[in-house]
This record gives sequence, C-alpha cells and structure tokens, in this order.
Amino acid sequence: MANGFSRIGVIGAGTMGNGIAQLFATSGRTVVLRDLKQEYLDRGMAAIAGSLDRLVAKGKLAADERAATLSRIRPTLDSADLAGCQMVVEAALEAYEVKAAILRELGGICGEETILATNTSSISITQLAAAAKRPDRVIGMHFFNPVPLMQLVEIIRGLQTSDETCDAVVELTRAIGKTGHVAKDSYGFVVNRVLVPMINEAINCVHEGVASAKDVDEMMKLGANHPIGPLSLADLIGLDVVRNVMETLQDGFDDQKFRPSPLLKQMCDAGYLGRKTGRGFFTY
Repeated sequence: MANGFSRIGVIGAGTMGNGIAQLFATSGRTVVLRDLKQEYLDRGMAAIAGSLDRLVAKGKLAADERAATLSRIRPTLDSADLAGCQMVVEAALEAYEVKAAILRELGGICGEETILATNTSSISITQLAAAAKRPDRVIGMHFFNPVPLMQLVEIIRGLQTSDETCDAVVELTRAIGKTGHVAKDSYGFVVNRVLVPMINEAINCVHEGVASAKDVDEMMKLGANHPIGPLSLADLIGLDVVRNVMETLQDGFDDQKFRPSPLLKQMCDAGYLGRKTGRGFFTY
C-alpha cells in the first residue's frame, strides 16, 4: 500500500468523517473511526452501510466487497485506539478550538512519524499545525461531499508542512483513486474561497428581492452550466457551514467583501440549515 498507510484513523463519524472512513476502507485499509458518543458512531456506520448498499444496487460494488469494507472499519470511543495509525484524519466540528485540541491530544497518542491531516474547509493549516507536537507532519486534506463520489482532494501545505509529508499525502490520494491538487495555506484555500462567496452573493440576490431562490438557481444552471444551483448547493452543504466559511474568510482577510449575507445569518438563527434540518432555501 502507498507509503505503508495500511491503518488510518478518522476522527468524527458525521457526514464527512463517515465518507472518508468508507473511502479508505473501500481501498483496502483498516480504519479506526473514533467519535465522542456511541450514537454518533452507530449513525455513521449506518450511513456507510447505506452508501455501500446504493453502490451494490448500481452494480458499482460487489456484495462481498461491501461486507469486506464494513469489516475493515473499527468504530471506537477511545482515542488510545488511534495509536499505531500511520495517518489520522480529523473531520470534527469546523471550529479552531476543537480541531487544535484534537491535534494536541494526538501528539500524546500517535507516533512521531504519524501524519495528522485535517479536513477543515477554511481554517488556517499553519495555525492548526502550531498546536501539534510535530507541526511538520500536519497537512490539510480537504475532501468534498459526498466523499466517495467527489473526485477532488485539496491538499493544503501549512508553513511548517514538510516536503516529505506533502509528497506522501499526494501519493496516498492517488492510491485511493482521487485527484489531489496542492495549494498553499490561505483562508478558504481555493475552492471555498471562490465558491462560498458566490453562494453568499446568490443569497444576497434573494435577500434584496432581485429574484426568488428558485429563479436564482435556474438562471445559474442555465446561464453558467452549473449542475446544481448555488442555493440548492448551500442547502446541501449546510447554511451553518456556509456562514462559518464566510466568517473565517472575513476574519482572516479582514475584508468586508466576505461579510455573510444578513439573510444567511437570519436563516441560521432560525435553524433553517438546509437538507439536514429539512428546510433551507427549499423544503426537504
């Protein structure tokens, strides 16, 4: 296996974490999936099983490989089980304090050669690496939802990230069938720095009464050849995540052009977060 990555830890069994765990397990690797509560792990494993079932139904995965993939994932509540992993990918809450605490904890559990990858969508890799015992072994590995289907992995180098770490992650990304593109550390990196402000501006169009949410989406699909409208995409991502990214960009660059739309803030305050709550710009 590429770089000897036969055992990989994933922290967080939510939407991104369970997708990452499925991806690595499908590629033949043992995955230690850690979360804080058993109900989170149960929900994550159920999501993985459902995703694999859909792949089997579509003829993209053999039934025996489904069972083998599930058998490679070992859910746990104990961080100590992450010892012996050659890489740990954290996919926890998108908050600096949470992610920094995880990296500090891993410093006392994992070996010195373990690569610590963060799936953050916008937080500075350099800032996160500073919280780690071995900052040269910290890197951004930004997957996209749904992880098993989306081809890109943004690989982000912090100021401290070593060439050896970056090269190993690029090779691993290729080995699991994804396409990696390397970017240097900057708030929002590349995709979210371009994409999320566009979504925010689409929200402003609705807020200002320029067009309805449905019309904004249809115009972007027909006029820009987007497969999904920006507001439907916002609902899929989660409006709270969109808001978090915009606030990270605004704070990081100290630039008001990244100010979250007032309507985005209101909808988050109302709990209208998109698909995961059943209501966002559209009803689910």
